[in-house]
Amino acid sequence: MDYYEPMVQSFRFRAAALACAVAAATLPVRAQAPAQSPEPTASEADTASSDAAAALNAELFYELLLGEMTASQGDPATGFSLMLDAARRSGDPQLYRRATEIALQSRSADYALMAARAWKSAQPQSRDANRYLLRILVSLNRIADSAQPLRDELASGPVRDKISSIRALPQLYANASDKALAARIVEQALAEDLAHPAAGSAAWVTIGRMHLAAGDKSGALQAARNAQALDETEDGAAILALQLLEDGMPDAEPVLARYLAGKPQPEVRMAYVRLLLESERLGEAQEQLAAVTREQPDLPEAWLIQASLHLQAGRLDDADASLQRLMPLLEAAPDTAQRKRALTRAYLLQSQLAEKRGDTALAHSWLARIDSTADLLGAQSQRALLLAREGKLPEARALIRSVAARSPEDARLKLQAEAQLLRDVKQYRQAYEIQSRAVALDPQNNDLVYDQAMLAEKAGRPKDMERLLREIIARKPDHPHALNALGFSLADRGIRLQEAKALIAKALEHAPSDPFITDSLGWVEFRLGNHEEALRILEGAFRAQPDAEIAAHVGEVLWTLGQRERALDMLRQGLRINKDNETLQETIRRLGARP
Repeated sequence: MDYYEPMVQSFRFRAAALACAVAAATLPVRAQAPAQSPEPTASEADTASSDAAAALNAELFYELLLGEMTASQGDPATGFSLMLDAARRSGDPQLYRRATEIALQSRSADYALMAARAWKSAQPQSRDANRYLLRILVSLNRIADSAQPLRDELASGPVRDKISSIRALPQLYANASDKALAARIVEQALAEDLAHPAAGSAAWVTIGRMHLAAGDKSGALQAARNAQALDETEDGAAILALQLLEDGMPDAEPVLARYLAGKPQPEVRMAYVRLLLESERLGEAQEQLAAVTREQPDLPEAWLIQASLHLQAGRLDDADASLQRLMPLLEAAPDTAQRKRALTRAYLLQSQLAEKRGDTALAHSWLARIDSTADLLGAQSQRALLLAREGKLPEARALIRSVAARSPEDARLKLQAEAQLLRDVKQYRQAYEIQSRAVALDPQNNDLVYDQAMLAEKAGRPKDMERLLREIIARKPDHPHALNALGFSLADRGIRLQEAKALIAKALEHAPSDPFITDSLGWVEFRLGNHEEALRILEGAFRAQPDAEIAAHVGEVLWTLGQRERALDMLRQGLRINKDNETLQETIRRLGARP
């Protein structure tokens, strides 16, 4: 008994299937019982049929039991053969399924394919058999052979099931070695569904995803357009457009804009916000955040990002209003790791807001609420800034350095935090040196090098700035911010103005909606003496992104054109946005203006 007990436990969950198979085996035997001569009586016929069925039942049961035993005891090949033989003799779909599963569990794809084909041959209308066959062919990378089972799968079942199957195809073919072939096979299989009122948009989205996986961005974009033409509310078309934008295809933006003009899913709009932030298109990100907070005011992430952007731009009252909306949402949220991270970021923003308003005690009290060791560097950086504002810069730097670095990335982040601290207190030369040490840890990181270049300019090292920016451009010729920064620097210094304009124009090709790059173009036009054109461009940039530095540029152009009252009004607007902006303050001093 002890020997058989584990085996019995192993078979327990298969007992029902075996019993059904054995019972089913009696049906063909009774139906095919040959006529006898002389004809037996009804009683004799029933007795003979029962005896034959019992014999076959016993034989099948023994074969099934032996198949399961051999498979479980390390001989899956024999177990598979026995199970497949039993399936063929009985015609039972459960046994075909079990034979296929034994082969798959033993990682014998060829045997699994044999079983699935036998199952499909025995039961051509079985959707399960076809699905097994399709998946096995794809897993074996026999993409061309999957065409017919794929068509059969799409032809079966109701429309709702078909749409689900269509949407799952990119995942099914995700590991295909020849992704272009997979895209063609799927597109051919979906040909009859492309104009279907219910399934058409899903079919086009799937085709688009297949083309994108194959590296065919143009094909993916056209598919997204076709999907949206059938259904403007199709989320998949918008998500596909987002992916194309991330891959550097700006022509996908109209597809996304059309979707966002309707009633989009908040998650899609927030994904666009994150993409805009990565591209530093802050004004457009603000517009999308305003839409999200209107459409779904209980979404904490939107208020958190909005508060951060307001604070970054110096709009303290707006930042405060966003934080006031955010805090109750976070306090009412379930106690999850995500909530804790969001609370930590909110406390940091509250501290920064209080510090900018001159309330050091309140700033410290917000920091005291942070108890997450994972966010220790952020909290210590803010504490260090408060110390630096009190004239205790050495203690502030020591506080950041005291944070343990458990990895090279931690060490780099500490250096970046110290460089930012020095930048905040206008110690630009020291900040440049510290940032240079961070770059040395990851010299190919364009973001780090870009920050180093910006500090080089602040530290009065324009040649180093130009060298660093050209390094970035050499690695990534389409880096819009490096192109813009170099062009603006040349224009601001009044040198090589035509080169400056060409650099900025190239930057705009890669980021056509960026108001800060537009501002640079307006500034170089001003330096070239094209004052009216400069004013037109700069005012457009300010409308797109009300920013203190852009206001300074508009104000100076107006002042030069003799429009002093308009200039003063623009400078006052800049002061309301961020009275501490260095460019704005320097412009007011240089012009002798009294806004």
